[in-house]
Amino acid sequence: MRIETLAIHAGQSPDPATGAVTPPIHLSTTFERAADGSYPGGYVYTRTENPNRAALEQCLTALEGGAMAAAFSSGMAAIAAVFQALTPGDHILFPDDAYFGAGRLLRELMAPWGLTYSVVNMADLDAVYAAVRPQTRLIWVETPSNPLLKITDIAGVAEIARKAGARCAVDNTWPSPVGQQPLALGADLVMHATTKYLGGHSDLLGGVIVARAADEFFERIRLVQTIGGAAPSPFDCWLLMRSIRTLPHRMRAHSQNAQRVAEFLADHPAIERVHYPGLPTHSGYDIAQRQMSLPGGMLSIQVHGGAEEAMRVAGRVQIFTRATSLGGVESLIEHRASVEGVHTTTPPNLLRISVGLEHPDDLIDDLAKALS
Repeated sequence: MRIETLAIHAGQSPDPATGAVTPPIHLSTTFERAADGSYPGGYVYTRTENPNRAALEQCLTALEGGAMAAAFSSGMAAIAAVFQALTPGDHILFPDDAYFGAGRLLRELMAPWGLTYSVVNMADLDAVYAAVRPQTRLIWVETPSNPLLKITDIAGVAEIARKAGARCAVDNTWPSPVGQQPLALGADLVMHATTKYLGGHSDLLGGVIVARAADEFFERIRLVQTIGGAAPSPFDCWLLMRSIRTLPHRMRAHSQNAQRVAEFLADHPAIERVHYPGLPTHSGYDIAQRQMSLPGGMLSIQVHGGAEEAMRVAGRVQIFTRATSLGGVESLIEHRASVEGVHTTTPPNLLRISVGLEHPDDLIDDLAKALS
């Protein structure tokens, strides 16, 4: 089935008890045993498994073309589970441009726990190859990256990982399964902060790991999920399943709007640089064209005049909301360096923009006034 059909039907069968087309929410934390001590319904306790979570994991597995999925209470919990499935002494290659929270997790929690890591420009395959060590067990890819939208050749990195005896994991939050299919390009694991485009309405928190193979490493991730307890609530699973039904159509609209906005900003005299993989001037445009079916709804801009001018522009918008996060129907803008704090490597004049589903002409008019 094509992704539009999978988004509506994978894991979304009518309720067998009532025939309800919209699945019920199973809020119960515990499930009854039969007289012989067995669990005829297949469920014991919601931390280990729940009908809503099982349906969500089935759906996400299908959307990414994987073997199994493990859903988490946040994207950060999903990333942490992958790191925790490694062994102290293992080495990770991590991008030089990536979600700030993931880098902080690695630096402040996982490194003291015993993991080692190197930061590398993932857009440079020679640099990735040169950074591999005998202890390298994971190469973490984020493409497009946050916030500079660097493009990494997933197939190329996956091949390097395979030859090194390591796993390639891809944060696919920004493109979504509609815009990019990392497992088909050779990646071993895919991560989503389902809070973002999969949820799509800024009203739920979640994360997921989808594995290409149901192997021992994935079972360790599953163990972190069930024993560690960072499982999503049944209601959040239900909300996410509701939202996924419209994902393909929302992603196309996000991308179309972002393309229009990026093209406007690329020609504006107040803008120093636009980072968007849908522009032919982007350094990763050719790779993006090869491995992405949509350029996505995220872009960032660098404003002439430094941090002060960037903050002034963000303060003048009327339709865009000044807020962290992304992927909702509403357009957001933020001065990323001030959010990330003292360890930021983000340019001080950069504004990150999540382009929503408003009319693109209204978004362009809003930015034009803010930049005037």
